[in-house]
Amino acid sequence: MLSVILCVAGVLLVAEAWRSHRRIMRALRPRPLPPRLEHYPSVSVIRPIKGLDRELDQNIRAGLDSGYPGDVQTIFVFDDEEEPALPLVHEAIAEHRAAGRPGSVEIMFCGQPVPNQTGKLNAMIVGMTKATGELIAFADSDMRSDREVLRIMVETLLTTEGAGSAFPTVNVSEPARTAGDVDVAIMLNSLYTPMSALMMEKNEGELPFILGQYMVFTRQTLDDVVGLSTMRGQFVDDLHIGVCLKEAGLRNMVAPRSIRIIEYGYGLRESFDIYCRWMTFSRSGMQAWSYKMPEVMRALIYFTGLVGGIAAAVTGLWLASALFSSAFLAINHSLHVINRKVGGAPIAWKYYLLPGAYFLIVPFIFARVYLQRRIEWRGRSYALGSDGRLADESGAEPEVG
Repeated sequence: MLSVILCVAGVLLVAEAWRSHRRIMRALRPRPLPPRLEHYPSVSVIRPIKGLDRELDQNIRAGLDSGYPGDVQTIFVFDDEEEPALPLVHEAIAEHRAAGRPGSVEIMFCGQPVPNQTGKLNAMIVGMTKATGELIAFADSDMRSDREVLRIMVETLLTTEGAGSAFPTVNVSEPARTAGDVDVAIMLNSLYTPMSALMMEKNEGELPFILGQYMVFTRQTLDDVVGLSTMRGQFVDDLHIGVCLKEAGLRNMVAPRSIRIIEYGYGLRESFDIYCRWMTFSRSGMQAWSYKMPEVMRALIYFTGLVGGIAAAVTGLWLASALFSSAFLAINHSLHVINRKVGGAPIAWKYYLLPGAYFLIVPFIFARVYLQRRIEWRGRSYALGSDGRLADESGAEPEVG
């Protein structure tokens, strides 16, 4: 009788693994492009840069060659003149101007952020003081855009009723060179992106927050609804901006286009730190369990299949063991398929079992995320409060403006 019960349970587990995979694949289907505009308003693209990202020079050049049919002002914002990426930007600007390409470019220095404020937010606020465009966009330095994404973002923003922001989906596109690279790719491509896709499908392309690698707003929205200076105390500025827009009755719209995040060359310790940092982001900026629940359920299928397969094998119930094992292997393979679906590179066979195995370290990540009171990010050290937001160095909770 026990063998029959376990076999039935194994079949149901495999069926649920398959159902969850098919649901995600449906949500990842291409979405229709927004209609073209008769007139494309001017855009100021503010690009904070701190440190040296992988292939940063190529990211900079791609950003300057935006292909946008209206006027584009690009503002690079650095802490100071000692930033290592500054020569790369000077070189790219010189090439841009020598080629006679459209779009104005300038460089600004923002200095160090005030207490309880991230360096990125500080750069965004300072960049706004020189922005002349009708629309304002912010772009991270580790992302690479193509010549259509800015136009499609603007079209999405201006043709969607009630839209307060527009931003593309993202994918880690480069082939994994290390096991740590596999971790980073699976985190973004196979976990975060499917969660977003499922929520977008449910809400007609809308999310309750912003994925802020590249985002565009009207100037009025930033000035009258958001107010960047009120974001003090938030560790995840872009996600919280989206929350503010949602609370104001506006919509955070995902444009039907993807941008590439250029990340590779990570060791396992580095990838673990990135995983913890992204979990910290999601803790303070993606608080809705409705967003996280699909992947929580898939993790439970993986754990149940793995543990059930081992337990059944130990007791000699080989058919039940095979069925339970098929469930956790199905989740592992699903992560591979989804990674390719969203634009990730194929993962080498020697790393085949790694994607699902990363579920095994999630308890340790949660423990670190909820216990840590300091986090390192782009050369800065931030004190965190008990809720995952920024705190004073004394440990006091930040005031929210």
